[in-house]
Amino acid sequence: MAFGGFRTIVESYGKQARSGSAGKYVDGFVLPLKKGNVDSYQKMSEKASTVWMEHGALEYVECAGDDLNSEHTTSFPEMAGAGEEETVIFAYIVYASKEDRDRANAAIMEDERIKEMMKDEDHPFDPSRMAYGGFRTIVEAFKN
Repeated sequence: MAFGGFRTIVESYGKQARSGSAGKYVDGFVLPLKKGNVDSYQKMSEKASTVWMEHGALEYVECAGDDLNSEHTTSFPEMAGAGEEETVIFAYIVYASKEDRDRANAAIMEDERIKEMMKDEDHPFDPSRMAYGGFRTIVEAFKN
């Protein structure tokens, strides 16, 4: 288990009320990022969040490492292979279902705004070092 604290840098919520976790699906990712690139990464993520929300995401949250020293577990920097000059980005995107996620991601990959972002050779991060996966929700608790 990796453990650490993160400060939110991008957070978007849809207008749909959150009610229980049945069927919800989450894409999650973790990536190392040079500390000097957090601002440019945040700007890129703010643009991306708009696209994901337009295509059906219920929530889009990106967080930058803030309290990553863990004495009793694997730290996020260790897990992500982050160097001394890097922090860790922890992010997740929530969908109503896996089917909604699959439909949204197909549309997102065809969206011209994302195609333009992916053409940019001056990415603030190395995509090959990003860990990504889809997760079915098993527990969700929140206050209204």
